[in-house]
Amino acid sequence: MPATVASTTGIQIPAHVPPALYYHAGITEGSDFLAAPHAFMAGLHGKAPPIFFDTSEHSHAAWNLIKYDDAFFVLRHPEYFTAAGTGPFPRDPDDYWRIIPLEIEPPEHRKYRAIVDPLVSPKTIGTLEGAIRRLANELIDGFIDKRHCEFAKDFGRPLPVGVFLDIMGLPRSMMDEFVRWAMGLLHAQDHALAGQVMGEVTAYLQAVIKDKAAHPDGGAVSAIVHGRPGGEAMSAKEIFGFVFFLFIAGLDTVFATLNNIFVWLAQNPDRRHEIIAEPDNINNVVEELLRVFTVTFSGRTLTQDFELRGILMRKGDRVTSILPACNYDPDIFPNPERVDFHRPRKPTLAFAGGVHSCMGAHLARLEIKVCIQEFLRRIPEFTLTPGTEISYWPGGVVGPKAVPLSW
Repeated sequence: MPATVASTTGIQIPAHVPPALYYHAGITEGSDFLAAPHAFMAGLHGKAPPIFFDTSEHSHAAWNLIKYDDAFFVLRHPEYFTAAGTGPFPRDPDDYWRIIPLEIEPPEHRKYRAIVDPLVSPKTIGTLEGAIRRLANELIDGFIDKRHCEFAKDFGRPLPVGVFLDIMGLPRSMMDEFVRWAMGLLHAQDHALAGQVMGEVTAYLQAVIKDKAAHPDGGAVSAIVHGRPGGEAMSAKEIFGFVFFLFIAGLDTVFATLNNIFVWLAQNPDRRHEIIAEPDNINNVVEELLRVFTVTFSGRTLTQDFELRGILMRKGDRVTSILPACNYDPDIFPNPERVDFHRPRKPTLAFAGGVHSCMGAHLARLEIKVCIQEFLRRIPEFTLTPGTEISYWPGGVVGPKAVPLSW
């Protein structure tokens, strides 16, 4: 059947997509999105169809899901919605490698994930709390007397990224270079730049893999290099795809989440006082802020024709769960734009779900909790520096570019 053309972008859309379900939202790159991304995604429930088809200049045309139950189903049914081949990073089709374990489905998925799960289990992560608190206070010591900081640079980035690099067994001294690479791959709107960065990352990680093969240690990279999923050694491409995924995944998500949270805390002193006044409620605080400030999306591809909400999707169609919007679904979270620290607990999609749920969820929760506790303990009163206009990065991880604070 002939394809039609979406007039808003000039990109072809499949003929089986009903015109009424084409909605160009501009997610990740549109001006309305970048002005206030989470408010924008919350507002989709009053503007867009529950399932709509969208096109983008910088990503695949796809069905977009904004209802919690739809995303919950998709994330838990890889037999219909596969993650294989959905990674957004540039790869040479003539020398292709899979992003592991993201692009591996059950039952093979479990054997890969088992290699690093012990390093990020609740028990193991719990042993890091003291070190994370010490690092938080060391960072605060560096700027508290100045009565101002650029939170993203001085605290939001070095704390989670520093902890992550320790877990990976990679040098903190290269943090700025690592972050530059992550920004180039996750936020660049220039394919040439992304390709250049990909070449730099590839060369570095291949050298690290070679070094860890000869000099094993207790870090995650070493665990992967020497891992034997299912009792068999991995190929060079498997090792690289696994190391690459962990490396990129750990450099931007908690960083972006903390930046979003602290913009909001700076703008809402009464809610800071509420957190301080109810220290035993901190875990609920963290869960609610993760719901409100979810930063990622989840892509899948149809393995067969499938009907969802009466809409026929065809084999090969892309499907994107807009996880931040799903966490604002009013059918699941009443009055969803209200930040309610006593909201009845229901699992959010902040860490996706199903077999591909985020491996670093326990670590992320602990880091966010410690950051909130230690910062508010030592600097309970702060605002955005006068004259600040918060702007956001385009791309697949939603967060502000800078968060200047004063007190």
